[in-house]
Amino acid sequence: MKKLFAAVLALAMTASLAACAGGNSSSSQAASTSSEAQQSSSAASDSTASQAEPATVLTHEEYMAAELDTQVTVETYVQAKQSWWEDKATIYAQSEDGAYFIYDAACSEELYEQLTPGTCIRVTGYKGEWSGEVEIMEGTIELVDAEPYTATALDVTELLGTEELIDHQNELVQFKGLTVEAAGQDDAGNDVAFLYNWDGSGTEGDDLYFNVSYNGETYTFTVESYLCDSSSEVYNAVKNLEIGQTVDLEGFLYWYEGVNPHITSVTVVG
Repeated sequence: MKKLFAAVLALAMTASLAACAGGNSSSSQAASTSSEAQQSSSAASDSTASQAEPATVLTHEEYMAAELDTQVTVETYVQAKQSWWEDKATIYAQSEDGAYFIYDAACSEELYEQLTPGTCIRVTGYKGEWSGEVEIMEGTIELVDAEPYTATALDVTELLGTEELIDHQNELVQFKGLTVEAAGQDDAGNDVAFLYNWDGSGTEGDDLYFNVSYNGETYTFTVESYLCDSSSEVYNAVKNLEIGQTVDLEGFLYWYEGVNPHITSVTVVG
């Protein structure tokens, strides 16, 4: 009888211990799960905080040193607007340390209207290059509250034909004392001072191409019709150029397979 009771008691104690062991295991698993959840939540929070951190604003030197196809953020000032189409804007911009060409950045029409010359903007996009022209592509534009800045045209006449000229890419520049050369020929075979489009295939309202020379070298300059349309003063000034005239020019130092400034002002000086 005692053996039976002892056996029953031993069985009961074993069951009790098993139940306690099971209870401790469940508690441990729950604590582990809770800890993992807290760690996961903390990691997610850190990730969100990291994603929310503002991008580093680059100086112009840092921007030029950045690899192509990498994301860049700059703060600069609108100098001129080339075009707006389907909520995308193309802009010439410049700061005291250098200039930028901002191509097809996302921009509402309302924002575009606010981008007057001198307006400070923050641009985030991808650094790209097209036929030698370094630009910011696929970007976004934000207004920045800052004092306006408008650039003064830099005289780069003596840099024509040198490797240093490209250091001023996209800046507002001027050229002095250049000679107008023949840009091509008309249908009658006569030399002409300008062409509609680079090959003469265009008509009124298209880009104007004209040639100028300095120190024995000839360069092709452009009036970009989106920037300065056929009603603009510079467009009509180029249409009235004569071969052999001496001119002073101003515009943005755009690049296409070499120097190809987008001219905004022409003055005949001789």
